[in-house]
Amino acid sequence: MAGVEMFPRGFGNVAFVLVAYCFLNFWMGFQVGKARKKYNVPYPTLYAIESENKDANLFNCVQRGHQNSLELMPVFFLLMVLGGIRHPCACVALGSIYTVTRFFYFTGYATGDPKNRLTIG
Repeated sequence: MAGVEMFPRGFGNVAFVLVAYCFLNFWMGFQVGKARKKYNVPYPTLYAIESENKDANLFNCVQRGHQNSLELMPVFFLLMVLGGIRHPCACVALGSIYTVTRFFYFTGYATGDPKNRLTIG
């Protein structure tokens, strides 16, 4: 089992943080789906146009909050895996903080005022 010995003792916790981040992104995706129904923005429209939909800004803020998290996901995963090989405890702590602040970033952004994303997230 040489492959298992390559990873340090706490590396499983790094994987747990990555799975938690995935669940957060799934939840954000569900919020976008709910916003599509609520603000009447059908697929495949990515962003609503203000001239066609009076609630375009509200929907776009929900969509953009999720999209921003998806854009940063590959970088976060790569840094967590690479950093976790040498420093799993630090990566778990920092990754957990990042995941929690991503939740607050999204919920603040989804209010319709993009400035609210900066309160905690």
